[in-house]
Amino acid sequence: MTGFEVPTVLIVDDDTRMRAALQRLLKTVGLRSECFSTPEEFLQHERPSGPSCVVLDLRLPGMSGLEVQKKLIEMEVQIPIIFITGYADIPVTVKAMKSGAVDFLTKPFRDQDLIDAIQQALKRDGEISRQVKELSELKQRYATLTAREREVMLLIVSGMLTKHIAVKIGTTEITAAVHRGQVMRKMQASSPAELGRLAERLRLPISA
Repeated sequence: MTGFEVPTVLIVDDDTRMRAALQRLLKTVGLRSECFSTPEEFLQHERPSGPSCVVLDLRLPGMSGLEVQKKLIEMEVQIPIIFITGYADIPVTVKAMKSGAVDFLTKPFRDQDLIDAIQQALKRDGEISRQVKELSELKQRYATLTAREREVMLLIVSGMLTKHIAVKIGTTEITAAVHRGQVMRKMQASSPAELGRLAERLRLPISA
C-alpha cells in the first residue's frame, strides 16, 4: 500500500447521463470514480482499499437508496453516503441522516455543493479508517497479555494499588508489581488513567 491513495467516489444511479455527468465533474477536481447502475451491482463490488464514499440515488430499480443504506449497515460496511434525489422528501431525508448519511441533495444541485459533500464524506471515511486501524492495533496489544495480566489490568483500571492487587490475586507485592509493569508496557500506557481509556475502547468490564 502506498503512502497516498487516490480517493474513490462510488456512484450508484440508474440514469446513464447522470452517471456520466458526475464522472466528468469528479474528474475535474482530481477524483476517480466507479459507476454502478443497480444496487445489486454495487453491493457485490469489492470496496476500494483507499478513502471512499458513495453518491447514492434515492430511487433505484429493485431496491431503494434507503434499503441499500440499511443493507450496508447490516453488512457492517462503514462507508459515508451522500444521497441524491429528484424528489424532496423531509421524512425520508431525516431517516437517511439519522442512519448516518453525510448529506442529502435534491436535483438539480450545484456542482460545488456535491463536491463539498464528497470532501466531507472522504474526510469522515479517513477518520473511520484511522479509528478502525487504531482499535485493531489495540486489540492486538491486548491479545499479548496473559490471563493473569488481563486480570491485573482490570484491577489497575479499577483504581487498586499494587499492594492490594497482590492480596487480590494471592501473590507477593513484588510479583504484582512485575505484572503491573508488563501490562503497562504491553498496552503502551503511560499511566493508569491512560490504561483506563484503552480498557474503555476495548469495552472491558471495568468495575468502580
